[in-house]
Amino acid sequence: MNPAQQEPLEELPYPSRDRSWIEINFENLIHNARVLQDAMPSGCCLMAVVKANGYGHGAIEISRCLNNAGVTAFAVATLEEGIQLRQAGIQGLILVLGYTPINKASLLHRYRLTQTLIDDEYARALDKQGFPLSVHIKIDTGMHRLGISWDHPNQAISLFSLKNLSICGIYTHLAAADSLSLSDIAFTKEQIRRFYILTGEIQNSGIPLPKLHIQSSYGLLNYPYLHCDYVRAGIALYGVSSAVPSSTLLKLDLRPVLVLKSRVILLRNVRSGESVGYSRAFVAARDSRIAILPLGYADGLPRSYGDGAGMVEIKGQNFPIVGRICMDQLAVDVTTGPQIALGDVATILSERPESLLSASLVAAKAGTISNELLSRLGKRLPVLESSL
Repeated sequence: MNPAQQEPLEELPYPSRDRSWIEINFENLIHNARVLQDAMPSGCCLMAVVKANGYGHGAIEISRCLNNAGVTAFAVATLEEGIQLRQAGIQGLILVLGYTPINKASLLHRYRLTQTLIDDEYARALDKQGFPLSVHIKIDTGMHRLGISWDHPNQAISLFSLKNLSICGIYTHLAAADSLSLSDIAFTKEQIRRFYILTGEIQNSGIPLPKLHIQSSYGLLNYPYLHCDYVRAGIALYGVSSAVPSSTLLKLDLRPVLVLKSRVILLRNVRSGESVGYSRAFVAARDSRIAILPLGYADGLPRSYGDGAGMVEIKGQNFPIVGRICMDQLAVDVTTGPQIALGDVATILSERPESLLSASLVAAKAGTISNELLSRLGKRLPVLESSL
């Protein structure tokens, strides 16, 4: 049969709690936004960082909720992420923090996206495309990734004369704002000093300063006194610390937004001496009851969280993950504790900050940080509103 003559495929099932899923507590999200806004200096606005699918929380769902609550500035990493938000009806500033190919300038214009100027050559090439664009200049004050060097103020000043680029903002990124070690504090303060030297040079040249922003989440939590126009809040907006232990100057009542859950789809009796999973990494030391969950590293749960490092909560009790986490499944030893049945719900990431299943603690056990753990959660996980 000619592929063009095939019968249409059946409609995909509606996102449900049948397999594994993400639950979002939108009340906690709005609470966090308000708490962060209250901590900002007068006149400073929240820029919600929703790159990487909203740190795994669902960029569209998160952005719509915040937009409806009055947030009008968002940050993404790529052109495609920005277009996705516009097509979903998100209003206000959408800043592309990363690189956009020069030949995609027409899309930046069409979708009213604000592009970061990553260096002088890039800015001039973008200008030559002939599309009127809103842009922010990135300043390299010590991170040494993107941006015009802070000690080249004339290079930054010259960009204001480009015909097609409307410079609406200038920003930098702090490399070690999450650390309160003396050396990192000194480095961060030097970055801040460099940024204000450059913006001062621009102002002294007679150019009115556009919007300024320096702080991301830890920039606000550890340097709240900085007077800027935006705070780019990412991980803090989602109520999670990047790592444990986390010590910050500001102690804010931030609440986790995301819960990761799955269901018991199979129960197996495994005899003492029998193994479970790949490489026989788990061998039962006793007759055991093993629950299988349809969740794996393709869903974003790190493979390193297996082999006894991790756990899940079922019926209020924590049970160990045994054997290797597979691409699509994992095994849990439920031999002791309450009787587990098919269909029981398992919590893998909890919204309770004190829980052993908080994102920061799970990330630490997996050898990473919560930013990576959350942002790698797979797109085949439906994002649903919390049922609590």
